Amino acid sequence: MPPSVVVVTEAEYKRAPRVFEEAPFDIRVVAAAEDVLARAITEAGARHAVIGGSPYRDALYAALGRGSVLARFGVGFDGVDLARATKAGILCTNTPSVLDQSVAELTMLLIAAAARRLPNIAGKIHKEVWVPKEGIELSGKTLAIIGSGRIGTSVARIASAGYGMRVIGCRRSADGTGPAPAGSPFAILTNDFETAVRDADFVNLLIPASPANRHFLNRERLAMLPIRAWLVNTARGMVVDEAALFDAVKSGQIAGAALDVYDREPYVPIDPDRDFRTLENVVLTPHVGSYTGDANRGMATRALGNIGLYEAGRISDMDLLNPEVLAH
Repeated sequence: MPPSVVVVTEAEYKRAPRVFEEAPFDIRVVAAAEDVLARAITEAGARHAVIGGSPYRDALYAALGRGSVLARFGVGFDGVDLARATKAGILCTNTPSVLDQSVAELTMLLIAAAARRLPNIAGKIHKEVWVPKEGIELSGKTLAIIGSGRIGTSVARIASAGYGMRVIGCRRSADGTGPAPAGSPFAILTNDFETAVRDADFVNLLIPASPANRHFLNRERLAMLPIRAWLVNTARGMVVDEAALFDAVKSGQIAGAALDVYDREPYVPIDPDRDFRTLENVVLTPHVGSYTGDANRGMATRALGNIGLYEAGRISDMDLLNPEVLAH
């Protein structure tokens, strides 16, 4: 029996080519545009697809047949229409855990860069301008992690054990506010945002992209941050009201922001008059939280592994995002 045809979007293939080349599938590399992807699936008779973070809203779900796997190369799945996929009988998966360390390390890099004003002073020395700026030590400082799941726990472990920071975890499942269990990298767990950020020097967003979380960090919540606090976003751009954040940083309402994700990517200011690139107390990186060789290989292996599990009949072992599809 010939191997199943699996289409893989080009950008994701390039992040781990050897993993895809060695896979026990007939891999076809295609562009990410939905119409191109859907046409390639139909023409190749592809059973499954591996996709990146681009939004897919229509043709893809008609092209993939019932019982196909739509494997997200990554964790966030806001680009996938789960309701439409479920109705079409398509099993959707993602790749949890394999990128936790990569995102956590970048988060701490952004925090450390903010603490020592690194982009600003490094940029000036490249221009032969010698302007030292006073920074702060991270030891003893407070980090509030909003959305303290797997990645948040990894950040907390590095921050507390490596830097000696006091870490507050904010999660919906927390039972009120109180000390974290023994052995936890968090000092305190709470389900209240205002409580979490009240004494924070740094606030890290790690909540998922969902309609309910759009512009979660709005003007009202920004007003709850201390004036010394830096906002660090390594979640998704849509969870931050960028206009409100720009105003908060520029006015000195908060100390600064470190961003790896944006409402529009590649980054385009939400308002031409509110361009983060014009502010010195903003650290910007181009959505590279999970962009390491280790994480790329892990995501490719996990995405293909989910397809393999389906074909082996081991559906219960898959990273299934829409288990309700099984009822169809």
